[in-house]
Amino acid sequence: MTTGAKSTRTTRQSQPAQPTQSTPPTPSSPSTPSTPITSATPTPGVRRGLRDFYEDPAVPVASGTPRSLRQARMLAAALGPATAGARTVLDIGCGDGTAAATAAPFLTGHRVVGVDWSQDALSRARTRLPYAIRGELADGGLPFATATADAVLFSEVVEHLVDPDGALDEIRRVLRPGGHLMLSTPNLAAWYNRGLLLAGVQPVFSEVSLRAVHGRPGREVVGHLRLYTARALREFVAASGFEVVRLAGAPFHGVPRPLRPLDRLACAVPSLSSILLLHARRT
Repeated sequence: MTTGAKSTRTTRQSQPAQPTQSTPPTPSSPSTPSTPITSATPTPGVRRGLRDFYEDPAVPVASGTPRSLRQARMLAAALGPATAGARTVLDIGCGDGTAAATAAPFLTGHRVVGVDWSQDALSRARTRLPYAIRGELADGGLPFATATADAVLFSEVVEHLVDPDGALDEIRRVLRPGGHLMLSTPNLAAWYNRGLLLAGVQPVFSEVSLRAVHGRPGREVVGHLRLYTARALREFVAASGFEVVRLAGAPFHGVPRPLRPLDRLACAVPSLSSILLLHARRT
């Protein structure tokens, strides 16, 4: 199996004025980052840090169309049609914009804004999205005023974070009361991981190094720092000030082709599925 992931690429930026329906949400200050962006090209003999790792364009940033489609349908059902007015949807950690672009046809009339800290990712996202803004999840760094977003897409990001608690605090800050959080993340307890652990094999999605894959199937290093089971994800999100509305499953594009029918069947039981899709509302 290979492990695709959504990047956590976001850079801190000051807050702009509250976005309105007639204008795109843009920063109130120049888009110069508060800290320099390091080169994506590794220097021989120099150890790369986590930020350098995610700046590397070779690191996978997409997690597969089936997950994106299922998540987009969940979000569209939650928001409803734009006849009552356009809603603002933030795709935080948008990477190259693939997930938001996949969701856009289901969100006609609503405003979708990509947020990321990687210049490389944002340059690619801007070919797919009308709005793509630099921002960071740490220390109040999302470039939006409090309670201005109606929904947040958070696709395969939380597993990459050093401080997921602070990230959900910042997401909760920018969401309006009752606003929607659509979070997806790989499932530590996926059906095949249960068998791998029994055999003494490192689970798929888990990683012990940023330099190479060790002890598990697959060849891609994608920088996963944390993994969740369905129960742990529910408890974590609820403890962060959200009401969990629904937990669903999605298949994983890296499952070998002969096993993909089983992977799709496992989606009927989210606790066994490859990818966890969680819909929650800000309390």
